[in-house]
Amino acid sequence: MTLEQVLQDIHAMKEDLLVFERKYGLPTEVFYEAYRRGEEPADSAWALEWSEWAATYEILQDRLNRYTDTIRHLLTSTTFSQIVERTARHEPVAIAA
Repeated sequence: MTLEQVLQDIHAMKEDLLVFERKYGLPTEVFYEAYRRGEEPADSAWALEWSEWAATYEILQDRLNRYTDTIRHLLTSTTFSQIVERTARHEPVAIAA
């Protein structure tokens, strides 16, 4: 997986989360806190969507952490400008598994 692929994933998941936020009328972070406490939807038809919403948020957090960790690691051996040069040219920058 590359930085560009992870960034594409991040953008796609943020768009997915916005759909849920608009449908249910609250930010993902507020929803997720309640979900983690075991709150259940009033409408059982929402249960599957709530699971998907929570899973999307968890995967997003993982991708954000992987992206940030990779940038931090790269900064130990290169400059930020050099990283941007590579990403702007769409050069593949590998992310550790």
